[in-house]
Amino acid sequence: MAGVVAPAGLRTEYPFVLPRGFVDEQGVLHREGVMRLATARDEISTQTDPRVRQNPSYLTVLLLERTLVRLGALPIVDTLVVECLFASDLAFLQDLYRRINQSGHTEVDVTCPSCGHDYVVDIAGDLPGEA
Repeated sequence: MAGVVAPAGLRTEYPFVLPRGFVDEQGVLHREGVMRLATARDEISTQTDPRVRQNPSYLTVLLLERTLVRLGALPIVDTLVVECLFASDLAFLQDLYRRINQSGHTEVDVTCPSCGHDYVVDIAGDLPGEA
């Protein structure tokens, strides 16, 4: 969506760090990425894709392909990249997608099992150099 500028205060892109990371054909590990908010077009157009009609689980692959802005130094994030993610990374991205598109944030409340103290943790994680 080139040329679209978000109003001040509206966050439309969310950096993340994958738990394991995607390993490309050259053996390079890609863990840091950015996911954008989904649009109505993303949701609607993926529903009518023939691959989704054949296998409803494929909807996740298409939605992630459309909303992953960047993953490491990869020139493009396509369906093959999403299909080749480790299961734990796919689950992480599904949860991130759900959180930013339904809840509007990436924070989750957690309780320390040792001391019982409550914390708020950003599950997307910070990229290097960010607070």
